[in-house]
Amino acid sequence: MSSKTFITLLLISIIYLCWDITSLCAQNDRDQYLNHAIEILESVPLFDGHNDAPWQYRNRVGYKFSELDFDDTTHLDPPMHTDIQRLREGRVGAQWWSVYVDANIPESEAVRRTLEQIDFVHRLNNKYPEHFELALTADDVERIFADGKIASLMGMEGGHQIGNSLAVLRMMYDLGVRYMTITHNRTLDWADAAGDNPQHDGLTGFGEEVIREMNRLGMLVDLSHTAPNTMKDAIRVSQAPVMFSHSNARALAGHPRNVPDDVLLLTKENNGIVMVTFVETFTSEERRRFFAERAAHQRKLQYLYPGEPDSVSKHMAVWDEGREAPKSTLEQVADHIDHIRDLIGVDHIGIGGDYDGIPTLPLGLEDVSTYPALFAELLNRGYSEEDLRKIAGLNMLRVMRDAEEVSRQLRSERGPSEVLISDFD
Repeated sequence: MSSKTFITLLLISIIYLCWDITSLCAQNDRDQYLNHAIEILESVPLFDGHNDAPWQYRNRVGYKFSELDFDDTTHLDPPMHTDIQRLREGRVGAQWWSVYVDANIPESEAVRRTLEQIDFVHRLNNKYPEHFELALTADDVERIFADGKIASLMGMEGGHQIGNSLAVLRMMYDLGVRYMTITHNRTLDWADAAGDNPQHDGLTGFGEEVIREMNRLGMLVDLSHTAPNTMKDAIRVSQAPVMFSHSNARALAGHPRNVPDDVLLLTKENNGIVMVTFVETFTSEERRRFFAERAAHQRKLQYLYPGEPDSVSKHMAVWDEGREAPKSTLEQVADHIDHIRDLIGVDHIGIGGDYDGIPTLPLGLEDVSTYPALFAELLNRGYSEEDLRKIAGLNMLRVMRDAEEVSRQLRSERGPSEVLISDFD
């Protein structure tokens, strides 16, 4: 072997050795961040702002625990994103269960179906008492977490679920509901929804009374799914901090379900919280635009081939061939957290995954076991331990306590509202 060849081989070996050492060091750093994140999440209740497991149980097995054990749902086809084993692995300490029903059904029927969803969460707590306990206050959450269990909280995902009745709102509160999303995807008689045609320029007079009664009760005002003017009206009216249970920053992904910067600034003034979500089209602007382009092409084909669905399907298959939707990533979710922190501060950030309410998830956040990986990424970006404790749970606990204090004050000043929606006809 010539000396030149020997030197070349030696240099190649050194390069590979350096690569291996660099990769090993990077892996060690990732492991250290992950272990550190787990330690932090074991010191504070990690709130998830939105999980649709009750809806999954309705659609898959008609709410029957006898047909689906919540301890492990990975064997299902397709698997659920949530079960007890993975909640524990993800260090979830406080779960806001979404008690959701379709916004397009008659509102009287929506009330009945909401009661079924609430019943499911109560039965979940009773079925697995070693893992779950109903939480109604911030103190309950801390006590339940200290006992080694997951605090179960309930949020209604849409004002259609009260059937235009403050009396129904009060009864939902008495059954344990502690937040209500003001709208889902449909504009109501009293509030405009994101993505639907606006009718009221935000909230109507009755809509404002809904906010006031929620403040008196101590039910958190959730502004995910609402139109920007509804967001602004609700923040103006609310005496308690508001929340966005599962929304991202519109500056990074232009989906109408995300929060505009001017509303983020109002949320800071209100001392509220934005719970960053994992919905892919809310996370990745590239993915959102891909599906907008696909939908536009499909509408074009439907125009070209009216009444010929087979032709539309055939041409869509041609369009789809060779095209793959961009995937969102854990890192992009962290980008949304960065944006909100940079604009309004870390005190106004939480996490609202929307697990089991969406078909696909960002790379690295495939199920509820992956929360520590997101917090490890934040550590890698320079967030402090205290920052992570705030994002995980301290911010949500503050919002709950502030709302509870406002409720105590308002209950001492006035009784239940007697306002009817017909008063505004």
